[in-house]
Amino acid sequence: MTDLTTTYLGMTLAHPVMPSASPLTGDLDTLHRLVEAGAPAVVLPSLFEEQIEHEAMAVHFGLEFGAEAFAEAPAGYFPELDDYNTGPDQYLDLVRAAKRELPVPVIASLNGTTKGGWTLYARILADAGIDALELNIYVVAADPELSADDVERQYLELVEEVRAAIDIPLAVKIGPYFSSLPHMARRLVDAGADGLVLFNRFYQPDIDLQALDVIPDLVLSTPADLRLPLRWTAILYGRVDCSLAASGGVHTAEEAVKMVLVGADVTTMAAALLQNGPDHLRTVRDGLAAWFDENGYASIEQAKGSLSQQAVPDPAAYARANYMRTLTSYHSEAGL
Repeated sequence: MTDLTTTYLGMTLAHPVMPSASPLTGDLDTLHRLVEAGAPAVVLPSLFEEQIEHEAMAVHFGLEFGAEAFAEAPAGYFPELDDYNTGPDQYLDLVRAAKRELPVPVIASLNGTTKGGWTLYARILADAGIDALELNIYVVAADPELSADDVERQYLELVEEVRAAIDIPLAVKIGPYFSSLPHMARRLVDAGADGLVLFNRFYQPDIDLQALDVIPDLVLSTPADLRLPLRWTAILYGRVDCSLAASGGVHTAEEAVKMVLVGADVTTMAAALLQNGPDHLRTVRDGLAAWFDENGYASIEQAKGSLSQQAVPDPAAYARANYMRTLTSYHSEAGL
């Protein structure tokens, strides 16, 4: 029987199939169901920079309301509270409950784009007992005044600031849109990342033709989305000194197997679990175990990276040669 044990962010996990941040992991009862289905670790939903800053500003406004308006209340009508907790208490309650009740590592998630006081919540979360932190950086480079170097510096400074705040493992979830992703990956590791999560999905807005308004439109991933993290995990494996997590497109055991073969330490799922329920994790894990057993692998570690760019006979298959062969090998159903 194949030893499914894998190592991610320095943590030894029973197998590489784990739930990623999603609405499912924001509910304690569902977290228990995921663990019962075999989750080797859990990633809680993201705590957003905007949530923290909004609550901080709301409390600041309350404390300052009426200040200097009346002689009897020169500092406002609310007491000075040096240790006032302006952050989302509900999220911290979830963290503490998950750590108290779950027998697997708990990874919290912070989602942000800028440096600032909100990054102190990395320290607060670490103090709450989390086993690791996932920094989810969601930057849409829409400002024409910002150069590529400006955008990359924004990422690196944010990672450095969070790294300075905590002494637990730090994973950084990024998008794929860098001029040189391998170079940027190395810079992120140098800045303090212990792992990279490939990739953050940039959800695209839509247009409501009736209201003539821009609206959010959540489209869940499909197995076709696997190709992007598959290629870049294969290219980065062995070239960056950090853990690699695949995110996006893992719906079945077959996709999970592919990601391990190209070098992923873990494969994360959200859409498939939202669509099929927490028990689907067991199905994927069992299917992954069966595939490696049937193909004679002694362990996940033996299989990991065996089809990475460094290991395959034709490394160009992950680069331009693949582009050329893909186009020239296509045959339409019409026979044209």
